Amino acid sequence: MTAPANGEIRSSVRIREGSDTVDQRSQFVGLYWREILRTFRNPWVLLMTIVQPFMWLAFFGSSFELIPGGINSLKPLLCGANVACTAHLTSYTQFLLPGVLATSMLSVGFFGAMSSIQDKRFGFMKRILITPTNKATVFLSKALGSATRGLVQIPVMIGAAVAFGVTLQGTALEWIGWMAGLVLMGIGFSCFFLAVTATSSDWQTPGVISNFITMPLMFASGALFPSANYPTWMQYITDVNPVSYASLMGRDVLVFGTVDWTYLLYLAFFAGLMLVLGTLIAGKYLKVE
Repeated sequence: MTAPANGEIRSSVRIREGSDTVDQRSQFVGLYWREILRTFRNPWVLLMTIVQPFMWLAFFGSSFELIPGGINSLKPLLCGANVACTAHLTSYTQFLLPGVLATSMLSVGFFGAMSSIQDKRFGFMKRILITPTNKATVFLSKALGSATRGLVQIPVMIGAAVAFGVTLQGTALEWIGWMAGLVLMGIGFSCFFLAVTATSSDWQTPGVISNFITMPLMFASGALFPSANYPTWMQYITDVNPVSYASLMGRDVLVFGTVDWTYLLYLAFFAGLMLVLGTLIAGKYLKVE
């Protein structure tokens, strides 16, 4: 038998390499689509994804509507010396909506981590990891699936805000930028939760981590009240908190009809950093007990 020519060897290598690339893409699509279907096939998960931020908007936002003096009595607290805020802010719900959407995207990673642990305990993760599927592919499909799940609540929340009397400001481009910022923040926190739980199969781990970081990041973000009123040590957290930038970006669009694109750059940096670190951690530590 004659040995194949060098050109034939290189050709076959290219075919195999191309096939591996195609396989990873198709495996990613299949795993990502599975995450999406799991959301819509479980009505309780879908309901809670929508209802939880709605309850914040309905109960917390409405609790300030009937205070003496109405929104004018809140403007010194919410706007400070910002003349544009004083002129355009019409309700606390208008101020609150961007913060609620930002904090809800903070918690979407919790469901991705729960999905990962469920796959470990019921054997699906083991069956996937013994195939040629890369651990990075599994990780990315779950991270993006979690972030996509969070997008379901955005149109519902905006519709609810309009029903509560909120007037929407901003151009289409500014809204696209705001939505992109929310997506980036959701991806970042999804990667964070999944990386932390990569080696765990304990049901309690995601909940403990979520409770530990969600409340501090929410209250030290300016999502509920302006960070200018925070003590100095909380303002240090606010300055590096992605929830702050997502909230401020949305508030600029919704209240002022403007946008600071540096907020989007920061959220992109956060998402990229968590994506790289999470992929590296999953590639090394993702396993089935």
